[in-house]
Formats: sequence, C-alpha cells, structure tokens
Amino acid sequence: MASPTALPRPRRFAGGGARRRLRSVPAQAGPVVQLDVGNPLQLTETMRTRLLAAVRALLSDPGLKDADDPVRLATVVLVAKSKVATNYRATTTATELGRWVGLKSSRVAHHVLPQLRDRGVLGSNETVSAAGRVTGLECWVIPMYRVQHGGDRRHVLALSRVELVVLLKLIEVLFAPGWNHKDGRVTPAGMIADRTGRGAATDRLGLLLMVLSSNAKGWLQLCSGSVDTERGRPAATVARLLGCSPAGGAKVLSRLQERDVLSVDRRETASGLNARSRVRLLPVAKAHGIAVREAREAADAVFSDLADTASGDHEMTVAAMAPVVTGVHGIDEGLDPYSPDRADAAHLHASHASGVNPAGSLSLSGGFSGEGRGGEGRRPERVRVREDHAVDHGTAMAGSGSLVAEDGPLRGEKPKKSPANQRVDQRTVEACAGGRLSAGGWERAQQEKGVDLPADLRLRVALGPVSSLWERLSGWQQGQVKAAAKAELAQLAGLGVAPEGAPQRLADRLTRRLTETGGEAMVAKPFGWLRSRGLVRRPSCSDRRCDDGIRLDTGDSCESCGNVLHIHRARRARMRADIDRELPGLAAGERRRILERRLRERVATLAENLARDQEQARAERARREAARAGAAEQAEHERRAAAAADAVRQALACEDCGRGRAAGLCEACGYRRRTETLTVETGLLAATWAAVLDDRDDIDAVIAGVRASLEADIKHTQREFLDAVEPGELDKDPVGAASVLAFAALQTVEAALSDYRSNTLERLGRTEEAQAEARRAFRTEQNRPWFRHNPNGADATAAATKAADTACRRTAEYLLTTRLEQLRARTDQVPAAPWMDRLHELAARPLDTDTASAVIA
Repeated sequence: MASPTALPRPRRFAGGGARRRLRSVPAQAGPVVQLDVGNPLQLTETMRTRLLAAVRALLSDPGLKDADDPVRLATVVLVAKSKVATNYRATTTATELGRWVGLKSSRVAHHVLPQLRDRGVLGSNETVSAAGRVTGLECWVIPMYRVQHGGDRRHVLALSRVELVVLLKLIEVLFAPGWNHKDGRVTPAGMIADRTGRGAATDRLGLLLMVLSSNAKGWLQLCSGSVDTERGRPAATVARLLGCSPAGGAKVLSRLQERDVLSVDRRETASGLNARSRVRLLPVAKAHGIAVREAREAADAVFSDLADTASGDHEMTVAAMAPVVTGVHGIDEGLDPYSPDRADAAHLHASHASGVNPAGSLSLSGGFSGEGRGGEGRRPERVRVREDHAVDHGTAMAGSGSLVAEDGPLRGEKPKKSPANQRVDQRTVEACAGGRLSAGGWERAQQEKGVDLPADLRLRVALGPVSSLWERLSGWQQGQVKAAAKAELAQLAGLGVAPEGAPQRLADRLTRRLTETGGEAMVAKPFGWLRSRGLVRRPSCSDRRCDDGIRLDTGDSCESCGNVLHIHRARRARMRADIDRELPGLAAGERRRILERRLRERVATLAENLARDQEQARAERARREAARAGAAEQAEHERRAAAAADAVRQALACEDCGRGRAAGLCEACGYRRRTETLTVETGLLAATWAAVLDDRDDIDAVIAGVRASLEADIKHTQREFLDAVEPGELDKDPVGAASVLAFAALQTVEAALSDYRSNTLERLGRTEEAQAEARRAFRTEQNRPWFRHNPNGADATAAATKAADTACRRTAEYLLTTRLEQLRARTDQVPAAPWMDRLHELAARPLDTDTASAVIA
C-alpha cells in the first residue's frame, strides 16, 4: 500500500479547471458561509440511509479490520470534520481529537494516530507556525480521499459538502466536547460528551450507528434471524452494528439507558406475554415532536427477549393470600403482580364468578374462581369436577346440597359427562370416603402425567390451543407429544422462521387443524390426532416453507401455491377455449362433460409421464450405484496391486552398496548421491564468474578446486561429529552411523551451495551488463510523471534507487541462469532434479525377475 505522503494530488490545468467533472472549491475571499442544516436529528430517510451507508463502508475498510473502537471512531470524526474547501482534509490536534473520542491526548497521540498511520488509513502533515513550533495536524482519511478524487460520484464515501456538514452536526449533537467561538457563540456539549475513559469510544460509536439505523419515530431497526436468546435481539442488533459480542452489545445498551438517551421497551405478543423488545432513541423521537416517556433505569442483568429470563421476573410476593390463576400456578406459589413478563403469570383462563368461602359467608376477597376450596386454599383436581361438592377433611360440612347450585356443574348444564369426568368423579368419591385409590393401568398413567402444559415457555405457547387434549393424554403420551413438538419447532427454525416466532406458528397450525376437525370435542383419540394430524406439516406445493398454503417464515399466503392454482385455472380456461373453437354451439352440459373428459385424460397423461420419469430415475440410480460399486472394486484392486509392488520394491537391494531390503537405494547411498550432485552444482556456480566459459580445462580446474574445498569441509564436520560421540557408540549400529555421516556431508554441501550462490549473484551484479541495466532503471524511474517536477528529490531518489537495485538483481539472476546452461552443455552435466520429480522414474524402473518372484511367492 502506498504511503500517505505518496498519494497523487489533484492536477490543475490552464484556466483553473480540473479534468474531472467534480472541481475543487476555490478559497473564498470573504468569510465562509455556514450551512443551516436545522436540527440534525430530524434527518430524512434519504439522508439517514446515505450517512449510514457511508459510515458502514468506512468502518468495513480492510485497513480498519480488527481495529479498536477509538481508532474506528477517530476515523469517522476526521471524515466528518474534513472540508471540501481544504481538499477533504481536517486540521486538528491530539488533544482536540481526544476530546471528540473521549480519551486523553496521550492515548490518542501514542495509540490512535500511530495505528491509523500503520494501517494505511490516515495521512497527516504537521502544521508549523512561523516560529517553527508544531501547531497541529493536517489529516486526511485515505479511503475517502481516494474516492473523492477517483471520479466515482456513486460511491458511498463520495459525500457532498452538505452531507459532510450534516454528519458533523449530528456528531456534535451526540458527543461533541463543546467550545466557545471567538465571536461569542457557544457550541454546547453533546448528549454523552461527559462519557469519557474506558468504553467511551464504544458508547459514542454505538449511539451514532443506532441513531442512523432508527426511523423517524426513534425506533431502532432490529436485526432478523437467530440471535442469542440469553442476551436478546436488541443486544444482538447493537453487537452487529459494532462488530462485537452480544454481551458487549448488552453492556452498551445498559450504559446508554442509564444516560436516558434510549429506552428498551417490551411489547405484547399474540400469546399475551411481553416477550418482544424494542429500542427507542429518545432524542430522535423528541426531535420529531413525539412525546416519549423517560428511559427506565438500566437493568443490572443482560437484556433478553425471553420472558422468564428478563430482569425482575423472579421476585416472589410476600402476601399470604395472593390470588392464584387456575391451571397455571402450583399449590403454594404466589403471583407477583408487577412481573407481567413472567411466563407463568399469563392469564390463560378467564375470571369466573365468585365462589363460596369455607365458612359459608358471602364476603368475597378477590372474586376469583376457586375461593370455596376448603381451608387449604388448594385448586380442584380437574376443571370438570363438579364444584357443588366440598371435601371434608376433619369437620364434616353440614348439608348435602350446594349453596350455589342444586343440580348440575358450576360451569353450566351438561346432559352427559365424558368418560374422563366419570372416572374423576369416581376417584373423588373414593377420596371423600377415605379410601385409597386403586392404581390400575389407566389410573397409574394418569397419576404419573402432568395436568398442566410443559414448563418450557416455547412449548406452553405452541401447545396452548390443545390444552384440553393435553389433559386427556397419559404420562408417556405427553412425553411423546412434547418430543414431537420440540422436533417441529426445530424444523421451523431450519425453514427460516425466527426462533421467537416458531411457537406461535405451531400454535396457529394446531388452531387451523382443530377448526378443520370441528373442535376438541370431535377428537376421539387425542394422541393419534396430535401425532399424525395436528403437529405434522402439510405442504400444498413444492416449497418446503409451505404449510396448508401459508408461508411459515412470513405468515402470508404461499406464492407457490398461488402459482400452482393459477396454472391449473389457466389450463382449464385454455381447454374451455379450445372446445369452443373446435365444437361451437354445444350445450352447457355436453360442453362440461367434454371438458371434464379432457381434464381426466390430461391427468392420466401426467400420471403416465410421472411414472415413466420415476422409472427412469430408479434406473439411473441403479446405474450410479453399479458404477460406484465398480469404481470401489477397481480402487481396491489398484490398492492391492500398489501394496504388492511396494512390497517387491522394498525387497530390492541397494544399487550402490548392495545392502539387502533397501528399496533399491539405502539411506546412506541416497545422501551420497545427493551430495555428489550438489558438489558439481556448487562448482558450476563458482565457474560462472571464476572461469572462462569457452575453456573446458579452466572450468574443470575451478570445479576440482571447489570439490577439494568441500571435501575438506566435510571431513572437518565429520571429525567434529565423531569427537562428540561416545567411543564405541557408533559400532552398535554401523548402518545408522553411515547414514548420519552421509547426512552431515549433505548438510555441509547444502550450506556451501547457498553461500556460493549469494557470492555469485553479488559478483554478477557488478558486471557491466547489470550496472547498465541498473542505470537505465534509475533514469526511467526519475522520469515518471509524478517525479518530473523534482526528479532529484528525496522521494524520487529513493524510488529510483529501489528500481535500480531490483533491475541489477534480476540481471544477475538472468546472467547466472544463462551461464549455468552454457556450462552444463560443455561439461555434459544434467541439472539436479528434486526428489519428488524422481519418484516416478524410480517407480517405473523394472524389477528383478528372481527377486519379484521370491517376494510374491
């Protein structure tokens, strides 16, 4: 990446014009006219979208990848403070920039600005006074600088003068440090200007992004898709805006809520629970004239979209006579009236008429169903149990009748009872008589089951429409239905349905299926109906997201089903038109019979085509399976053949020393061959500059001298190794000792080869050819268009020197390659091939017949 100081400046031409369509604004003779943008929080949709896209593009620049939030916020501030009149530059100081970012000047000077320069994001020049003192920095953000001078006005970073002014005014309202102008005007501090220190840059950047991502009413546009249910969708939205974790987003929301710049509200869902959260930016809403309430005190816990994990949901009431919601709470649970988000606090049943207290008094405490339940204050065993009976647990209640109703149950007259009610009444009578329940098969299953819906909030919402069917299931059946419901919720999440909306989608499905059946009373077998009809998805088309003609992800009508229906109607209309054209004047009945006959024929044709396609698919599948089986068999055969060939090769003796079972070449001999090849290569390298290329004797003399030098080095290395080894240790393994010594010789030659190559390139670089090429490259670089105004300057000289060195090195490499080819041609030497390139030659080498036969036998 080019350095900031080497970026091209906009070129001027005669007449003061610029070649690009966008021309620089000339310096004004009088005072600069300030643009009146009004309240920057009252942004139009177009301006808000434009600024949000620019900020996001700036933060997603590759140079800011994995950068800290102070570095990213400083980049946004410098872009906002840049001016068109100064060629998109901003003048500032480390102290002033620190006040905007919320950090100390030392932190900005030693951390923020150096990181921006190192990442290639910021270019800067020091502004110096007449006395030579540094008065500030002239900064320009390189990504925006390039876009502004690139001529592409459609780029998101090609901000106009008005857009830059609006962005700066918006930042001033949010977190400007505040200052006094020379003319007496005062720019007040921003809303969170006093938020400084650790995390200040994160909060300021997050507030700016949230303001730009909100609508005119101040509501933040929350992200879609699956989110961390422990943190909630607001925290996930802030995390995606800032590029941090959901926990970090929750902390940012909490800190900003403490400063009353936003509020996190919960709105009621279709299930009656306040389980959906939304975030409102209070300054934006107030700027548009919307009356909003003050932000609530930030919760200590993290934000969550689940009602049972929201803060303040788990406080228990201390009142002794708290009302109980029938069918939801346990026997001894209380209800906190100030916890509307709690799952088990939802009023799933309507309030009924007041009952009778145990003493027979008609004074009512709360008007809730079940007040006449005895001294224990417990609920009845089932909602269908007749409430005109009172169980006496010690003091028998006088009278055989009820004070409420003479005949019939409390909830209305029923001519007959269901078998379940009869069993319950029978068990109730047995309990009243003091007898012990006889646990038969059905009774034992009923004792083990749970009367209420599952405790999981998602399953409670999903199975809410079939709560009565749930009560009719045994314990084992309830477990199976619960597992099936969980599987359906997981399948809905895989089809694109948001996790928080999947339970309601499943509840809507069960409601539709009950409507088709005729209600819960028409379901004779609840378990079979739930498993085979109620919970299963029924797609009406080929779209996997379709269920009974409804899109699961959106809840709207399925477009694919509409297309299928439209196609069928169009085909029927076309057939009707064909009949009218071919057989005009037919009666309505005859016309209808012909149309239906043709439709049947077409359906039969489609069925035949489908059967033929399925048969072809089965044949193709069988062919592919046979091909796969054949390929697997062939691969197994080749593997066995390769294993046999490898076994034969391993049994061969070494070609050089004759050692058995050395695969044709033992380790020590392989090292020696490689050492000999590299020795010759080293001699050729020395001969490229030390010998006359046309004199064969001179070349051989140089190679012999290099060989003698290398042999002396090898002997010295081997002697040092032998001196370091304990006496007699090498005699234990002579083969291993020979391999070690040969490998030491190879390492010595490899090190010498590298030194000889470097020395050869250095000497060839001093030849006349290399120096001439370097001079040409030096002059060419000095004549570049951007160096013509000062060809002897420091930048031009440095670039020309670098180009000359590169040209000299490439020329030396070319001379070395050319001379090595000439030397090999005169000495009949073949260049050394890498070991991997020689493997195929070794594999293709014929095996000895006797050895191969012995190994195979």
